[in-house]
Amino acid sequence: MPTKLAEIIHDEIVAEGGAMPFVRFMELALYCPKLGYYETKRDTVGRRGDFYTSVSVGSLFGELLAFQFAEWLEEINVTSGLKIVEAGAHDGQLAWDILTWLQSNRPGVFEKIEYCILEPSAHRREWQRDTLECFAGRIRWLTRLDATSVTGIIFSNELLDAFPVRRLGWNAKRKKWFEWGVAVDGQKFVWTKMELAGDHVPPMDVAPSLLDVLPDDFTTEASPAAAAWWRLAADALARGKLIMADYGLDSEDFFVPSRTNGTLRAYYRHHFADDLLGNAGEQDLTAHVNFSEIRKAGEAAGLASEFNSTQSKFLTGILEKTVKDKTFGEWTSARGRQFQTLTHPEHLGRAFRVLVQSR
Repeated sequence: MPTKLAEIIHDEIVAEGGAMPFVRFMELALYCPKLGYYETKRDTVGRRGDFYTSVSVGSLFGELLAFQFAEWLEEINVTSGLKIVEAGAHDGQLAWDILTWLQSNRPGVFEKIEYCILEPSAHRREWQRDTLECFAGRIRWLTRLDATSVTGIIFSNELLDAFPVRRLGWNAKRKKWFEWGVAVDGQKFVWTKMELAGDHVPPMDVAPSLLDVLPDDFTTEASPAAAAWWRLAADALARGKLIMADYGLDSEDFFVPSRTNGTLRAYYRHHFADDLLGNAGEQDLTAHVNFSEIRKAGEAAGLASEFNSTQSKFLTGILEKTVKDKTFGEWTSARGRQFQTLTHPEHLGRAFRVLVQSR
């Protein structure tokens, strides 16, 4: 266990009696103050990081969002109080792309909005302030949503896939779910089986006919925290749109033969890392978002679902409108290459999905 964070996790496992639920391990590995992956690594995306995102492809993703956001905000038709709230802005680059396009191409909208960044981490707030220095007077940072009423847009890009997940396994003999935990074997972290806590988790809703054919130790993930966060965001939306782009599947797609080990992945320098429990704090951990559960959470809060499909389809719909609107700017060859990366099924177009809900 070479990292300081690994030592901290080791000590907590010992204090807890020899095992901790994986959801707690993932929380510490990603968000432990001063030592977690997202707390220490600013350059996690792009060529110098561990993975690519839509933002790291170039400015086009933010520009297309800005075009669509402007249209939605103009439809609300109020003179003041409009907000764009970005949750999980990482280093602030996407906010910079959106605000730059709005300032140049929709100055009327730009002057009316307050851009808010929902960011609980002090480290990341400093990174964002560095990036967005030129927009300092137009941005407000929030640490929580539940005290906020938003007329406008609340959105996230690759946020919910980084929420800690409960990793669940199926005991075919006992016809019962269990929880994967983390234990210590010498200097390594290892998987161990734990009794499932009494909290309701989505796999308990699986049809009995499907459970009858699941193989022993079939593994999947559930993220009650992601659904709870979405419900909180939905409650905060007084009028406008709630939107996310992320890796994800519908509920039934988690239960296919090719996913007997779930969707949990570790990334290090643009490659899958073999050891999900290794290099605590040094590698990214991510699991696919259950779009069915997120959609239901929003609808339970009174939102209407407007779009739930691939990023490719979503961005292509925006593209068709920009072609008719000369204010978007020239479609250069660089923009064309970025668009292909964002929408091609072999790149980001199929892996990413978009959900749009409204009130």
